[in-house]
Amino acid sequence: MDTEDDDFTFAKVAAPDTEDVLEGNDLALNVGSITLKDGLDQQSKDTCLPPKEKTIGSLSFTVIDSSSSKKQSNEPSDNFKAPRPITRTKVPFEKGYSQMDWLKLTRTHPDLAGLKGESNKRRISMDEVKKHRLGDSMWTVLKGRVYNITPYMNFHPGGVDMLIKVAGRDGTSLFNKYHAWVNYDILLEKCLVGFLDQEA
Repeated sequence: MDTEDDDFTFAKVAAPDTEDVLEGNDLALNVGSITLKDGLDQQSKDTCLPPKEKTIGSLSFTVIDSSSSKKQSNEPSDNFKAPRPITRTKVPFEKGYSQMDWLKLTRTHPDLAGLKGESNKRRISMDEVKKHRLGDSMWTVLKGRVYNITPYMNFHPGGVDMLIKVAGRDGTSLFNKYHAWVNYDILLEKCLVGFLDQEA
């Protein structure tokens, strides 16, 4: 079934007109003579230049002076100071305390939160969290959830000292400062003790 309607030709290619080729060649030869000036000579530094229409061959364009009338300095402004990035120091792991070892432990240990059969859905007051800042039961609050961080201490990439800073208090701001992108829900899900009671 050969019909002319089945032809999928989108464009036809033809030899270029010789006049177009010559004009394009002339334009290419004239490109080297184009110079750009900012218009800021000594007399016009304080005035703004009006837009100018320029045409070269078949190309036409508008030249607009967008430079500031103020004298610009190459020195950085004293008003703008970039904040220094927060430096994070990572502590080398002891053998058996990598993040992979932590994931293995969370899959095999039945009670990392230390609940001894109690529910992890309970409401916990901040006063109770403050009681758990030392010893073998250190709790912290992350975004309204209370975690027993004691089992995670040696696995923490920032070291034990950073976690001790948040033991017995709300560690959300310090957590967000250093690694807000970390999914703590998954990382510490087996350490969940309960939820912070905002009303207590």
